[in-house]
Amino acid sequence: MSADIEVKRLYWHSRRGMLELDVLLIPFLEEAYPSLEDADKDRYRMLLESEDQDMFGWFMQRSEPEDPDLKRIVRMILDRVQPD
Repeated sequence: MSADIEVKRLYWHSRRGMLELDVLLIPFLEEAYPSLEDADKDRYRMLLESEDQDMFGWFMQRSEPEDPDLKRIVRMILDRVQPD
């Protein structure tokens, strides 16, 4: 699959219909995703398979994913909007 088609597919999967998620995922996809290492791109795709309510809890920092790969990508996204 070409990179352009892949990014378009990810864009539509990143649009969750929940504003709190959309304002995190869409900018991350557009601005950070292209420069990610392949392993982190895989983690982002895995994140998109998660339930919206789970992601909402993770991004609102009410809980954390048990999977270390999901935990890493959630932290990367949060660090973009909440730098130290």
